[in-house]
Amino acid sequence: MVNYIWVGMTIIGLVFAAINGTMDDVNEAVFKGAQEAVTLCIGLISILVFWLGMMRIAETAGLLDKLSNLFRPLISKLFPDIPAGHPAMGYILSNMMANVFGLGNAATPLGIKAMEELKRLNGGKDSASRSMVTFLAINTSSITLIPTTVIAIRITYDSAAPTEIVGTTLIATCISTVAGITIDRYFYYRRSRKG
Repeated sequence: MVNYIWVGMTIIGLVFAAINGTMDDVNEAVFKGAQEAVTLCIGLISILVFWLGMMRIAETAGLLDKLSNLFRPLISKLFPDIPAGHPAMGYILSNMMANVFGLGNAATPLGIKAMEELKRLNGGKDSASRSMVTFLAINTSSITLIPTTVIAIRITYDSAAPTEIVGTTLIATCISTVAGITIDRYFYYRRSRKG
């Protein structure tokens, strides 16, 4: 469906440009946008490679396991339906650690693996389980200590202080995570009382 929306917007834009005689501006914008996209991607790749390397070092040194063990009691309370030692818990914790360090792109494959494991626990049903909904709420809001992607974008566009957003990002993501968990729990308990 999204593909149709993008194609529709492109066609409407081209028709509108042709009617108004601004096709030259559209061509210039296309090439300028492509150039900026490549520049932005190169900037993001360098930052992501650095932080993924740091994550690998932390994993090899056992730091991620220690962080996972530290957060395991809290996570097991958030996901009471997941049995202890189940692979889904490991993927969820790894996904959350990647999100904490602002590695949303690196966290995505871990999130997909976690959802696959949660679907297995749910008996392969097409409807979302309680744990799947909770994980989606936490993954979407995720607390972020270091917003590496945003910092990389700010560096690419020559920001005078690219890291000045760290404090506000931490506050905003803490609030969004608490709100996400609160709303998730509210609707879960509301549904439980009705059922």
